[in-house]
Amino acid sequence: MQIIEECCSPLLVDTITPSEAETLASSFKALSDPVRLRLLSLIANTPDGEVCVCNLIEPVARSQPTVSHHLSILVKSGLIEREQRGKWAWYKVNAESVEMLRTALSGRLPITA
Repeated sequence: MQIIEECCSPLLVDTITPSEAETLASSFKALSDPVRLRLLSLIANTPDGEVCVCNLIEPVARSQPTVSHHLSILVKSGLIEREQRGKWAWYKVNAESVEMLRTALSGRLPITA
């Protein structure tokens, strides 16, 4: 153990709490699917900061019900937010949740949500 402490710096500044672990696990689970990861990327990179579901179907080459299913999982995880406008749903990234993931991945803990 002495050798590890002398040669290697810890990966994390502090350990995460059980609540933080639950939140992070939910977010990472939602992102474990390539389609959802792509959807988050598409939404995060829209010039206006939000996008209609109708504009997400073609880029991921999935049917509208499949895209809606994946978006629902991202909404439940808190990574994106949904707003209904007439017939269509509009989505935007929840910046606080994405920053929490960024913080966790960078090793700067504790995480605040």
